[in-house]
Amino acid sequence: MDAKSKLVHIVIPAFRMHTQNFNNAFDGITEADALKRIEGRTNHIAWMAGNLVNCRYWLANILGIADADPNEQLFKEAKALDATAVYPTLDALKQQWHIISPKLFERLKNATDEDLLSGFNFPMMPSFVQQNKLNMVGMSIDRESYLFGQIGLMRRILDYPGMKYEVDESINY
Repeated sequence: MDAKSKLVHIVIPAFRMHTQNFNNAFDGITEADALKRIEGRTNHIAWMAGNLVNCRYWLANILGIADADPNEQLFKEAKALDATAVYPTLDALKQQWHIISPKLFERLKNATDEDLLSGFNFPMMPSFVQQNKLNMVGMSIDRESYLFGQIGLMRRILDYPGMKYEVDESINY
């Protein structure tokens, strides 16, 4: 993988695997099941999918891509699930994921060390984490991992098979 910065080499494989996992995580899930909550206490899969998409748009914006998440009002800053809101379909969220992800991947590949180490103020960061764009990349990857884990659990609760880790080689971002 050609990247201007050696700092992103460690996150590119996780980024690309998450891109693949997005399709795998929702494989076979019906739109009706995507809106189910467990005992009215959990987030539903559609909310989790929307948060994943929003996470990619958030990171893209931090790295200088101006594209806006079309569903930002539902997901900005990990907004809590609104049981009265109408959430986008999984198909619509998949389309958005595959619109922003290749742009973000190209930006990650073309980022310089200087870009990545430039400051970025994020109030939620603990004092031992340097506030820069590189650490926002790491935080984003971590958030995606967390959401994929929750989706994997919801798949099993809703009686779907576990998520597969198949790779579609035609997706190169």
